Amino acid sequence: VQLQASGGGLVQAGGSLRLSCAGSERYGMGWFRQAPGKEREFVASISFPGRKTDYATFVKGRFTISRVNVKNTLYLQMDRLEPADTAVYYCAASNLQTVGDAWTHYNYWGQGTQVTVSS
Repeated sequence: VQLQASGGGLVQAGGSLRLSCAGSERYGMGWFRQAPGKEREFVASISFPGRKTDYATFVKGRFTISRVNVKNTLYLQMDRLEPADTAVYYCAASNLQTVGDAWTHYNYWGQGTQVTVSS
């Protein structure tokens, strides 16, 4: 399984970005992030085919995870970005079609895409 994340960049606080991850196929999918000096943390997950989603509490309704199965693509729409959202964002796939926030349940990881939010 090859996962390819894209869509990161530099944005001002309050702005938006949409991350994409190719290769979602029939897997349960998730987004994680890791800031310098911090541990990897869960952001959001979505089941296959997409009926169930789960979010970290810090998302607070600002992020939306979705998938387009015919394109094998996962998305993370991020709105009202804050400097604290600055991190490398990773997409991950699980052999479980319904998966949550435990990184140990994910079997495959993409290479990460950098998101930087300036104040």
